[in-house]
Amino acid sequence: MDNSQSAFNAGQAQGQATVKKDQMVDKASNAAQSAKDSMSEAGQTVMNKAQGAANAVKDATGMKK
Repeated sequence: MDNSQSAFNAGQAQGQATVKKDQMVDKASNAAQSAKDSMSEAGQTVMNKAQGAANAVKDATGMKK
């Protein structure tokens, strides 16, 4: 194998490694966004349930206007 072929192969390997790294970064970013979205939805659900419970107490005690 001559020098130009070795340089070509090294460049090709570097390019493939860069693509693989970018794919892994994208997957990690997508996983983080998915987790963030799930936590946001969970937080909204908790807030809605708390508001419902507060309204139920107000109804039961006659404090709701």
